[in-house]
Formats: sequence, structure tokens, C-alpha cells
Amino acid sequence: MNNLIKNIIGFSLKNKGIVFFITLLVVVAGAVSFYNTPVEAYPDVTNTEVVIITQWSGRSAEEIERFISIPIETEMNSISRRTAIRSVNLFGLSFIKIIFEDGVDNFNARMEASQKLANVDLPEGVHAEIQPPAGPTGEIYRYTLSSKTKSVTELKAFQDWVVQKNLKAVQGVADVVSFGGKVKAFEVSVNPNLLTKYNLTALDVYGALQRANVNVGGDILRKGQQVFVVRGIGIVKNVPDIEKIIVKNINGVPVRISNISTVQESNLPQLGIVGRDDHDDAVEGIVLMRKGENSGEVLPSLPQFHSFAAGRQN
Repeated sequence: MNNLIKNIIGFSLKNKGIVFFITLLVVVAGAVSFYNTPVEAYPDVTNTEVVIITQWSGRSAEEIERFISIPIETEMNSISRRTAIRSVNLFGLSFIKIIFEDGVDNFNARMEASQKLANVDLPEGVHAEIQPPAGPTGEIYRYTLSSKTKSVTELKAFQDWVVQKNLKAVQGVADVVSFGGKVKAFEVSVNPNLLTKYNLTALDVYGALQRANVNVGGDILRKGQQVFVVRGIGIVKNVPDIEKIIVKNINGVPVRISNISTVQESNLPQLGIVGRDDHDDAVEGIVLMRKGENSGEVLPSLPQFHSFAAGRQN
């Protein structure tokens, strides 16, 4: 060991130029590495995870576990390089988390889980969803919408159909979660006496609404060298469109929704509320960063939506 140290010292004294050159290279490499090293306030050091969410409204936790969680867990047990599978069963909700070994690529883990999930036999009408790849420290941006001229329902629609879609288009954003506000809906209140009069049921009204709220394609109409596509426009846009829907024909006389019910613009039951400063009912959005991304690269692209949203709302 002493001879090795003596040889290194002797070589350094005899070849000062080489030593200085190597030292300079090390200093330059260190400076470049320091400049390019990403800095995270809350670095995500967790293993790769895949979260599967399944909703089945009106079912107890025992039914959720028996018909949803256990079949999914059984199928996921054969997934490669997984370390643990954890599940939480609540009323109407199944939450399953699959944890993988160190070094497993997030894309490959989600792809294999998606392939396995397609083989699970779930109850009719139930669909399992793999959540966006956001880590536990992925929340990087919060905002609220406000307007002097728009209602909370209109702000909620603006958040779901405009702001949220544009934010998801930003590179590095995994998902946008919304809280507060009221979801716009059209409410059809049928009159039981009128249903009995026309020999109808509530299911007949429901089926008519479903059948009428679609666009259908037809044939083509040729005129000279031009061809026109014929199609039926049926998607409802407002209360008058719903009132005109035909439920039944009696001796050639149509029975419309307006003849047996009252239609009005309403909203779905509000499950949560957000307050900020003097506003006791606001619309809030939370931007989640994709796992493995650097917040310093994602955040600069988000502030532009402040002016974008303000201009569109007002």
C-alpha cells in the first residue's frame, strides 16, 4: 500500500501537466453536472405503483370485495416483479394499489397491469380504471376560478370542458382534479297522473330520452358531381330540445316530454364544497405532475393559463 501511494506521488511530481489537465477536466465535469442536476423540493423516492379504481354505486363493502377486489387481486398476483398488492374496499368503491420492485419502469408496469385487467370478469356495467401515473408528492399547482358574471355551475362547466382539457395537454401533467362547484344537469319531473293517462311508465320516458339524445348517420344524396351526407341530429342542448322528444304515438298523435312532465335546468347533488376568502362556494383545480417528471420543467408552462382562463370566463 505504501509503495502504491509513493508511486502515485512520484508520478504526479514528474508529470505536473497531466495532473493539472486531469484536475481541470474533473472541475469542468463537476460544474456541468451541478448545473444540469434537477432540484426537487420534495423528491419522489417511492417505488413504481399502479393504482386501480373501480366504482359500483349502491353496493356494500363486502360486495365490492367479493365481486371486484378479489377477482382483480387474483389476476394481478401473476404480474411480474411486484412486491405487494394492497386493497381498500368502501361503500361503492374499490381501491387497489400494486407496488413493484426498485428499477421497474412505470410505463411497462402500467402496460402489464392494463393487459391483466382486461382478463378480469367484472359485473355488468362496472369498469375498472388505472389512475394517472402521479406520485405521492405530485401536487404542484392549485388554482380557483372566479367570475363577476358567471354562476358556480357555469364555472364548473368551464373548468371541466375548457381549463382541465388544456392543462392536461401540458407536457408532464398527469391529471387535473376538480373540487367544488355544481355539475349542470337537466331535470325531468314526470307527472304520475299523466303517465297513467297515456299508459306509460317512468322507464318509457327514460328510454325515450336515451334514444333521442344521439346523432345517427343516414345515406348519401347525390346532386350532380357532389355528394351530401344525410344524418339526423338528436343531441339535446337545452330545455326546449328535451321537451320536444316524443315518448309515444297514440293514434298518430305524438306524446311529447312536455305533455307529461316538467323540464328544468338543475345540477347534480353536490358532494363537496370549496371556500376561499369571501367565496363560500368556489371551483378549485389541483394539477398533478407525472411520476418521474421535474416540477421545475412543468411549472413554467402553467402560469399562462391564469390569463387564458380569466379572458375566457369574463
